[in-house]
Amino acid sequence: MTSNVYFANLRARSEKENKITKIQRLFDRAGFSKLLNEGDLTAIKIHFGELGNDSFISPVYVRQVVNKIKESKAKPYLTDTNTLYSGSRHNAVDHLETAVMHGFDYAVTGAPVVIADGILGEDVKEIEINKKHFKNAKIAGGITAADSMIVMSHFKGHEMAGFGGSIKNLAMGCAPASGKREQHSTRPFVNADNCVGCEKCAKVCPQAAAIIENKKSYIDRQKCIGCGECMTVCSVKAIELNWDVEMKEFTEKLTEYAYGAVKGKEGKVGYINFLINITPDCDCVPWSDAPIVSDIGILASEDPIALDQACLDLVNKAKALNNSLLENEHHHHDENCEHDKFKSMRSNTCGDIQLSYGEELGLGSREYNLIEI
Repeated sequence: MTSNVYFANLRARSEKENKITKIQRLFDRAGFSKLLNEGDLTAIKIHFGELGNDSFISPVYVRQVVNKIKESKAKPYLTDTNTLYSGSRHNAVDHLETAVMHGFDYAVTGAPVVIADGILGEDVKEIEINKKHFKNAKIAGGITAADSMIVMSHFKGHEMAGFGGSIKNLAMGCAPASGKREQHSTRPFVNADNCVGCEKCAKVCPQAAAIIENKKSYIDRQKCIGCGECMTVCSVKAIELNWDVEMKEFTEKLTEYAYGAVKGKEGKVGYINFLINITPDCDCVPWSDAPIVSDIGILASEDPIALDQACLDLVNKAKALNNSLLENEHHHHDENCEHDKFKSMRSNTCGDIQLSYGEELGLGSREYNLIEI
């Protein structure tokens, strides 16, 4: 079964071709209005960005989707879940403050912001999925309560998932801390030979599991919840996983959670991916590194697997940019670096399992028609 993926490139020579117009046209061409009924509570699943990050999707773009949902007489709200790690989005009060600082307020977007798992991440519903790793998925109540959903994802790299697009946005993004913990059930350890005792891991750990002794870090595996945040901040890469076992299982668990996030919403979910500011890291980190390839465009589909596959293919065909993590760490590769760019930055990840296992679960098809609008 081949799915349609609609694509708008970023060339513009008039106001009829600006990004605002292209988002509106993508919404129409992808047929998203037919997913919405009058009076629907329609979640716009978005990432508001960690404080210090600036590569999240612009609230100006989100406004276009809000307007389109209102045209269908549905009721849009912007939503995300609190983070597992301690940062600027760990509880709903901080999260809302961060969202507003990043421009996601009513004046800009025209829709209210609802943190989907409540003040402290305790608004949780169990969704029965009966898959290999999970019988039930823990999904935020503010997601399960939605009648329909538009998932807006910034496609970029990720420390553990390889890349993050629609699947990652559904899986981690629709789960409260308890659900994120289930997906993240990996346990990092410190290679003491590489550790420089900088204490960054200890400062970021939400459970005080990273401990500094004799100017070296070690991780208390009894306290560790496997969020992986220590790995993100370790500049000398002294924190490791049992990659062969853990990464495959982590990526499968993540994909099962994506399945759980949309279960019961069949025919009621549309997806838009932004191939803009294609950074090496998730928008969860409090910085934005230089993009690894030039901006490519905006894509939309009812099929999250086809959409993420199309995005991955477009990134892999693009030329690696100088002075990016990709170029700096992998300059020995050929100039165009046409293999998996995300894997060449983080060789232990297996991001394509999101696509192969997602297809196996029935989330969508890796076969797609790319239709340029």
